[in-house]
Amino acid sequence: MPQSRTDAQRKTRPADAASAKQRQLEAFSQAPEAVLTTDEGVVVPDNHNSLRAGARGPTLLEDFILLEKLRHFDHERIPERVVHARGAGAYGYFEVTRPMGAYTTAEFLQETGARTPVFVRFSTVAGERGSADTVRDVRGFAVKFYTREGNYDLVGASFPVFFIQDAIKFPDLIHALKPEPHSGMPQASSAHDTFWDFVSLVPESTHALLWLMSDHALPRSLRMMAGFGVHTWRLVNAHGVSHFVKFHWKPRLGRHALAAEEARKLAGTDPDFHRRDLWDAIAHGHWPEWELGVQVVEEHKAAGLGIDLLDPTKLIPEELVPVQPVGKLVLNRNPDNFFAEVEQAAFHPGHLVPGIGFSNDPLLQGRLFAYTDSQLARLGGPNYHELPVNRPLAPAHSHHRDGPHRMTVARGQVSYEPNTLASGAEFRVDGAQSGFQSAPDDVESPKLRRRSPSFDDHFSQASLFWNSQSVAEKEHIVCAFQYELVRVETRAIRQRVVDNLAHVDPRLARRVAEPLGLLPDAKAAAGRAGFRQSKAKPVADTSAALSMEGAAAGIATRRVAVLAAPGVEIGVLKIIQQALTDAQAQCKVIAVQLAPISTSSGQQLAVDCTFGAASSLAFDAVLVPGGAAHAQALAAHGDAVRFVLEAYRHCKPLCLIGDAVRLLACIGIDADTPSGHGLFITKGDPSSRVQLAQDFVAAIARHRHWSRPHLESVPA
Repeated sequence: MPQSRTDAQRKTRPADAASAKQRQLEAFSQAPEAVLTTDEGVVVPDNHNSLRAGARGPTLLEDFILLEKLRHFDHERIPERVVHARGAGAYGYFEVTRPMGAYTTAEFLQETGARTPVFVRFSTVAGERGSADTVRDVRGFAVKFYTREGNYDLVGASFPVFFIQDAIKFPDLIHALKPEPHSGMPQASSAHDTFWDFVSLVPESTHALLWLMSDHALPRSLRMMAGFGVHTWRLVNAHGVSHFVKFHWKPRLGRHALAAEEARKLAGTDPDFHRRDLWDAIAHGHWPEWELGVQVVEEHKAAGLGIDLLDPTKLIPEELVPVQPVGKLVLNRNPDNFFAEVEQAAFHPGHLVPGIGFSNDPLLQGRLFAYTDSQLARLGGPNYHELPVNRPLAPAHSHHRDGPHRMTVARGQVSYEPNTLASGAEFRVDGAQSGFQSAPDDVESPKLRRRSPSFDDHFSQASLFWNSQSVAEKEHIVCAFQYELVRVETRAIRQRVVDNLAHVDPRLARRVAEPLGLLPDAKAAAGRAGFRQSKAKPVADTSAALSMEGAAAGIATRRVAVLAAPGVEIGVLKIIQQALTDAQAQCKVIAVQLAPISTSSGQQLAVDCTFGAASSLAFDAVLVPGGAAHAQALAAHGDAVRFVLEAYRHCKPLCLIGDAVRLLACIGIDADTPSGHGLFITKGDPSSRVQLAQDFVAAIARHRHWSRPHLESVPA
């Protein structure tokens, strides 16, 4: 049989596959025009005055220019997503570094160096479209691969596990998490009665709760956030052999978190913090990058792991099944239009390509219905796949017909199959071996509403997560539970939560309960409906991969604030600035005014920002050079002192040279205080300048120094 034009298009490798999607989008793009017209192309003569019956008379209904403008404005908004409403997105490419032909026939994973264009959307789950970026939340990490076999959507999250095991509970979870219906509050927060009421009655949520109360729920940047496929999927090779697989996205910049207090302040001072950071990084050529890794398990060996891979509240410890790197994701282009691309992007876990398939995870199975139904309501009908951002690069031909917003003009008289009228020869699609094939799977019977007993272990992996955290990370989890539960007004709900935590770790439960005036009761939790006690042995006690501690990965794109005033000494400053620049960090000089500053040597130092427009919250480290007059001026300026104290409290690296130590005098730190915990106090001796610069860079690479003492006494 001769090769069809469609087959040829699918198999022909473009010179640069990663730019193919951009070329497709250009056909739908519109540049600014010099002439203003109506939507029908009629030139508008006056865009400031409607048509009236006389200069002071009534407006005429025949003014179709006015009516069209108001009508379109009235319908500009589409329904926001019920979840994942707050988002940001970017284009880029996925490049294979290790071919996966042994496991899957997916064409885009077959060849080293092969690039596939992608669109990625990051999002928070709970908040509405106008909420803040930095709230405590699990985050969406959705990747649309525009492969030559069709679109593949890997719709994941920033946690590897979820709160529930069955999709039938998803509406209940989200209803409990969203603002309470009688008051519409709180926005984008889990710190309220209905959420904790629900999770305290659903012990299967305990593992995900530990993630939510951890630093993983407060990423420093979307570029420093991990991603996971959450569910167990299938890879199917050319021989029909199926493997279970878990997907992991690991950021090249490392995993780093905000301090909880810092995140709350940023929500007020810069609610667009994550979106701005992602946009600016791409705009300045600092392209975010992630490594895609897979945990592959032979199906016949899955039962021997001691973990039911169909349970979305469980993960596979990396020590048990290592993550194999298979490729890298690079984001290198911002959208041209937020609404048209980010807001109208439609993802679906059922958008698969040959060689990738589903598992019987009951949460995943429910998602296969919910995503389509959501897009139908949100994007106005069944043709959302024809919107430019959603269009596949692969040639698309179906007999779907009509519907709102249909863009394709299908020619000919045929819109059915089989047929002989389209080309004169019979066209029939009836059991071919090409195209997407579902992996064969044994199906149990009889029908029943019941979960497998292998889903009953609700606490061992929560214990694994807790045991894997560093001392500082455990402290953050305890504080997060306390912060949330003190805002819960119903004592019985608080009691149920700490009772459940007693099955994770008795010390954790006691520490959370103490300031709440409660005593954990593990037996009470075990006596409640929904409690399951598994006799399975935990597969591991700890897993280093679950901790963010020590995740140093260089300091590229980190932001360092340099505080300056007239009389600043720039000798040591230049050496440290050069070291930071060589490490690809960004230095910004902050001062009282934007005017250049006279240094102690008579030179002029350019200023990037003022204290009125800058905050330590937006920086990763702070450097205060020496100079007596300079230090005295900063110490007398309240915003400068607060800047340094706040950075100290949030455990960021601080370098104070000479008299600059005055800015920490109010918390008892002086020139005799030894350096440590990311705090450098030095006289700036010439012989130690290079070493100081190197040590400061190393401290920034560690990101935070959570063990810093006396944080409670810092008035910031």
